[in-house]
Amino acid sequence: MHFLTKSALLLFFIANLVGCDSQPKEQNTQSRIVDESLCQFSQGKCEQNVHNLEVSLLINPVFTPSEKPLDIALNFSKPVKDAQIRIEGRDMFMGIIPVNLTTKDDKAYTGSAIYGSCSSDYMVWRAIVTFSLDEQTKTVYFDFLADNH
Repeated sequence: MHFLTKSALLLFFIANLVGCDSQPKEQNTQSRIVDESLCQFSQGKCEQNVHNLEVSLLINPVFTPSEKPLDIALNFSKPVKDAQIRIEGRDMFMGIIPVNLTTKDDKAYTGSAIYGSCSSDYMVWRAIVTFSLDEQTKTVYFDFLADNH
């Protein structure tokens, strides 16, 4: 009797495993909802206005891939001092990624960065830009989706 119970349980588990494999996987028919608050670099630079100063950010490749070099262009409508940028996870801590910027005119800055991948298929990063304008420190945020194909 003990042998029959074990055999029955084994057959039950095998049947369920085969049943799981033979079932068609449900297709996700909904398209991903686009969060309009996120930068869409494929459509061009992302812009913010701070105290009548336009600040724009553009990242290439525009789909902002994880674990790949990113070229960063940060532009201001008039010269600023001490411009800095760092990248952090918006919704989860993924470390702090500083970006070394270079400039020739205190209006156009360039740099590069690499950030890691996330096990989730939806990772929002935040570029935190600080700068000095009229001897006051200002901050602006740019949120964007990693691996945004």
